[in-house]
Amino acid sequence: MNPVVPGDGELGSGQDEAPPEATVLRMLLGAQLRRLRESAGIPAEKAGFEIRASRSKISRMETGRVGLKVRDVEDLLTLYGVTSEQQRAKVVALARRSRAPEWWAKYNDILPDWFETYLGLESAATVIRSFEAQFVPGLFQTEDYARAVTRLGHQTAPDREIERRVSLRLARQDLLSRPPRIWAVMDEAVLRRPIGGTAVMRAQLFRLAETARLPGVRLQVVPFARGGHTAASGSFSILRFAERDLPDVVYMEQLTSAVYLDQRSDVEHYLEVADQLSGEALTPADTARFIEQVAHET
Repeated sequence: MNPVVPGDGELGSGQDEAPPEATVLRMLLGAQLRRLRESAGIPAEKAGFEIRASRSKISRMETGRVGLKVRDVEDLLTLYGVTSEQQRAKVVALARRSRAPEWWAKYNDILPDWFETYLGLESAATVIRSFEAQFVPGLFQTEDYARAVTRLGHQTAPDREIERRVSLRLARQDLLSRPPRIWAVMDEAVLRRPIGGTAVMRAQLFRLAETARLPGVRLQVVPFARGGHTAASGSFSILRFAERDLPDVVYMEQLTSAVYLDQRSDVEHYLEVADQLSGEALTPADTARFIEQVAHET
């Protein structure tokens, strides 16, 4: 079930020359190691024992959730019976490349591991679909709005930490200079909730109306008048990648952690919900006009 996005051609077109992000390299490496392990008939528990780790650690490695030490990769290749020097060298080279620091490494003091994973996925995705129930998507937030949202979640944090978190959120928006195709559906509550006060919210709404007209961006609003909608569980994002070995990933943020789903049955369910939400929402053109109307009313 592929998303239909403005200007959407074959997934990944125009992206092939861009260097893969380290997160995607980890995912590709993990997928290769999983195939080698399964071909060798070796259970995850035995693989974990070989590198002094648990079965769950092997699972996180094979899904790209954690970095892989070169020594561990070499030990696993030996366990899996990979003797070809050329094949070993190729896999080990991929492991070395996957350990390169990302741009957000300088924010490690405020960045939880579970969100660091999302930043890697977001940076490498070719299509991002999302539903937001409460806040303007982070990629489209103004600085003042981002600051107000950050303070809601970190009410006791000192000003310096707040500003660091705002800086990180705004740095993510560099993605819009080389954007993936973004399809965001929002509940009308996102537009009506006065985050940061009237002036901040009005400026945010005008920014959102401008964003709605960017090429490669599709925004839709589900108005209150449509009644209830299918996303009863709340906000979520679905990320798709150009690399054929990488599955779509569903991301759902919680207060102190996040859920990542990449099983096909789970992803298909969320894609179906996303399609239903799009059908229930205003068209992109009507959405832009509706946002401007709410901005003038604010």
